[in-house]
Amino acid sequence: MIEDAVPLDRVRRALIIKLRHHGDVLLTSPVISVLKNHAPQAEIDALVYADTAPMLALHPSLAQLHTVDRNWKQAGALAQARAEWRLLSALRARRYDLIVHLTDHPRGAWLARLLGARHAVGPKRNDEAGWWRRSFTHRYAQVARTGRHTVERNLDALRRIGIQPGEDERALTLVAGEQAQYRVSGLLHEHGLNARGFIQLHPASRWLFKCWPVERNAALLDALHGDGWPVVLTAAPDQRERDMVAAIAASSRAPALDLAGQLSLKELAALTARARLFVGVDSAPMHIAAAVGTPVVALFGPSSDSDWGPWGVEARVVTSTRHACRPCGLDGCGGGKISECLTTLPIERVLQAVRELLAAR
Repeated sequence: MIEDAVPLDRVRRALIIKLRHHGDVLLTSPVISVLKNHAPQAEIDALVYADTAPMLALHPSLAQLHTVDRNWKQAGALAQARAEWRLLSALRARRYDLIVHLTDHPRGAWLARLLGARHAVGPKRNDEAGWWRRSFTHRYAQVARTGRHTVERNLDALRRIGIQPGEDERALTLVAGEQAQYRVSGLLHEHGLNARGFIQLHPASRWLFKCWPVERNAALLDALHGDGWPVVLTAAPDQRERDMVAAIAASSRAPALDLAGQLSLKELAALTARARLFVGVDSAPMHIAAAVGTPVVALFGPSSDSDWGPWGVEARVVTSTRHACRPCGLDGCGGGKISECLTTLPIERVLQAVRELLAAR
């Protein structure tokens, strides 16, 4: 029992702060669920970057979702100051009793001070100064990335204040919403695809050094078609990702439905929930697949599958057996933007993982 545990029955409102990328924000969703389960009377809010808000929007345990727009800086100093003041005023009006800061972003420490919450928990930092320590009433230890999943590291913030999450509380949560469901249903009907009747291939990532080569994706697409599976190709609107998908489609002999760049994040979640299987690399869409319960075949190169692998879903993770150096965390071998532990992954191993998971279903 923790001596300085937060008295949860006195928490009326709590703010969870996660200012990171899309996948990181989605992996925060169990923190919201667990905190609500253990303090059911509390209203749970979250603060994230505006572009990542769809990862948490419609979460059933979330009361309000506040956002920081990364484009404020481009609007000029005065406009940025006004936007920051509006955000601070909105947060102050909520009168939080508890702040849970899940990164070492300095904004979380300043908000812990400015919002006057009775309790605030944030991570310990190796280089932390006195102002950081004094910003929080509780600080949780950060485990080096040596096999502890990011979901568990997020939940460590709650463990520090006296909450022990149950095994059945740690699932990811992502709600697509009716509008996204409606559009995806129409798209599938238009192209003659049934729910659970197709495989989703999402080959790209915002970090191209995490990607499997075009020609191997094309060969996989041909093999899946040969096995009788329709394939839907997806990617973000980013032009580099769309170009990669276009190159895969051009290199393949198999027909495929190319929806690259045509879906919102919520629509992507709705589509993935209808797929029989998701195949992709370490990326936010892989976490989306896990969140909506679709089995995953994930290809991992320089990033750690122990830290970032598919969470809480049937999965096969394919990694190199030849490269003892992985996971190195580098942006390609020597920082050269090409990861040999990925580019050398044989098609046969990926296809075997797909067939095993399909058979298991």
